[in-house]
Amino acid sequence: MMLQIQSKPVRAVLWWQVVLTIFLAAIAGLLTGIHGMASAALGGLVSVTAGLAFALVMQSGRSQSADGTVIAALRAEAIKIGLAVILLWLVLALYKDVVPIVFIGSFILSILVFSMAFFVRDV
Repeated sequence: MMLQIQSKPVRAVLWWQVVLTIFLAAIAGLLTGIHGMASAALGGLVSVTAGLAFALVMQSGRSQSADGTVIAALRAEAIKIGLAVILLWLVLALYKDVVPIVFIGSFILSILVFSMAFFVRDV
């Protein structure tokens, strides 16, 4: 069984994050070389992975009550933040040629795109 994100807004912003990551990696590659490109790609990938984890946790925690929905959202956000911190640390610790400003910049821009889910209509 293939995992599928049910929420149209979340699917849309995950797609936007992927497109932004590819764009930033291409620009960074032109400006700073292969390590800049890889750094931008990894920064975006950290954000996409954390966003995907958020979506899957929210989707699995379907609740009929307002309390249950809030708890599921808090749990999903905690997992998203925790996973992002771990992945950021792993890249910075293991990739010796990372371009930090490109890596962190790509991550921040991609995280900001995820917040745009609020503005996507769920029709």
